[in-house]
Amino acid sequence: MTLPLMPKATAVWLIEKTALTFTQIADFCGMHPLEVQAIADGEVAQGIVGYDPVANAQVTLDEIHRCEKDSGARLKLLANAMPLPKRSRGARYTPVAKRNDRPDGIAFMLRNYPQLSEAQIGKLMGTTKETIQKVRDRSHWNASNIKPRDPVILGLCSQTDLNGMVQQANERLAREGHAVPPPPMPDADEAA
Repeated sequence: MTLPLMPKATAVWLIEKTALTFTQIADFCGMHPLEVQAIADGEVAQGIVGYDPVANAQVTLDEIHRCEKDSGARLKLLANAMPLPKRSRGARYTPVAKRNDRPDGIAFMLRNYPQLSEAQIGKLMGTTKETIQKVRDRSHWNASNIKPRDPVILGLCSQTDLNGMVQQANERLAREGHAVPPPPMPDADEAA
């Protein structure tokens, strides 16, 4: 069962503002009825400010009134009460162990996805335009050791994010009237 956001604070609000039974509040908040009773007695959750589930679109006032009239009824969380998790776009933090792999991933993207802009590569890889430019013109401090490797395999970005960026770049090229490059063919060593 899905629980409301901040269950203890929601329980505090329901205890203070409604005539619901401890069992009804416990079922709604995913708690034990004795814990709800301890909150009501002031033994638990001291100092927690109540969280209004009505104002935060987790339950309707009509639903609360319906359950107050019938002690056997249970509150139902609204279907849209839980916000969808925000999808992070691209790499934000690269672990220290993988930072040396980043130039390899950049070289792979420059070779296989020429339609991607530096900003898109930077967003995917969590790097700067300056680093991308140094890899491109081979003036990177470690240029002799850079070999293009798939950043998805290296764990620097997800395949979903990479596909999304490539699609955006292809749509941009199509709008500008340029030819969209074909998808890259895997190298023999990458396919193995």
